Amino acid sequence: MSVLVVGVSHNSAPVWLLERVAPEAEAVPKLVQAVAACEHVTEATVIATCNRVEVYADVDRFHGSVEELSRLLVERSGESAEAMLRHLYVHYDDGAVSHLFQVAAGLDSMAVGEGQILGQTREALRLGQELGTVGPALNVLFQQALRVGKRSRAETDIDSAAPTLVGTALDRAARHGGDVGGQRVVVVGAGTMAGLATATVSRRGAAEVVVVNRTPERAERLAREYAGRAVALPDLPAVLAEADVVIACAGAAGLLVPRAMVESARTDDRPLVFVDLALPHDVDPAVTELPGVTRIDLVDLAEELETSAAGREVAEVRRIVTEEVAAFLAARRSASVTPTVVALRSMATSVVDAEMERLDHRLPALSPEERAEVLQTVRRVADKLLHEPTVRIKELANETGAVSYAAALAELFALDPEAVDAVTRPEGLS
Repeated sequence: MSVLVVGVSHNSAPVWLLERVAPEAEAVPKLVQAVAACEHVTEATVIATCNRVEVYADVDRFHGSVEELSRLLVERSGESAEAMLRHLYVHYDDGAVSHLFQVAAGLDSMAVGEGQILGQTREALRLGQELGTVGPALNVLFQQALRVGKRSRAETDIDSAAPTLVGTALDRAARHGGDVGGQRVVVVGAGTMAGLATATVSRRGAAEVVVVNRTPERAERLAREYAGRAVALPDLPAVLAEADVVIACAGAAGLLVPRAMVESARTDDRPLVFVDLALPHDVDPAVTELPGVTRIDLVDLAEELETSAAGREVAEVRRIVTEEVAAFLAARRSASVTPTVVALRSMATSVVDAEMERLDHRLPALSPEERAEVLQTVRRVADKLLHEPTVRIKELANETGAVSYAAALAELFALDPEAVDAVTRPEGLS
């Protein structure tokens, strides 16, 4: 069995598509059960947030499983398979482990390091356990991911990464006449990063904060929290005409602010600074061709952030995740050979027992003491013969390569496949 992830997130799809795919909280159990009902799936759960919908499944076949899980997300989107599939991503086996650990550590979040994702990962595990769709494979994987997420936050200050990004961007904007103090600021988006940006400009004394979003209700909630006002996305050109600083963090997978929109909205050459914190970009780089317009994006901030304290914290979390992934995969590979080793030792015990029974028939006059001495000697010989192969197979299991040493050992010793499978078969199943 291997873990498969099929998902869509702010990194791969526009906001409007995410909103279509993301289930309401009460609908998540139904999606989990639909995944679990797929032919090649043995375990399943779902991480569902406003920025990602990821299906996690333990599967016995890769290709059929990818097709089934992708179909479920395509159906939710209301789009054609051709239009939707390019926004999906797939992680399998070792890649699935690495991806989940990065998610739990906050490295894959729109606001890097945000702690909310850890609770959402925990909720995915709890739901799967409650529905009975999470078994040994996903339980171990998610428990370990939660531990990695907790360790990342305990040993680093990763929570400071996103606030530092916003603060650094605004400091850079101030150098171009975009100091938000006393100015009119427009925030495009209403997700985690937009919330952080709105809070920061409000704290820095912005004269007015306008939140623009495709979903008016989400814009209203965010604007209300910081005494700003909300407008719908079609009204963005009108608010650009009055703005001094525009912070774009929608990640819409397509330009929300093209050059032509800015050109038609401006009536003079006063300074206008765009801070584009989205991936992919929300603001057309060509806006800087217009008089008085400056654009700052993540590339501009990268070097400064890498050398900052927050950048060092992110690098340390990446190191922790890499270390934890390697340790998890090594432990999993070692565990994968255990059934073969147990079956081999069981076979040796059976051989010893059979030989002792034959000896009892041929030498019935052996005293109990003599029989015990012979039994101990035979067992010692069997243990010595098996010691080196069983130690080496565990060592070799952690080496990279396509060779299955467990399969080779089973073939060499003609182990019964049923005996190997029985070691890992859950109690009560036959």
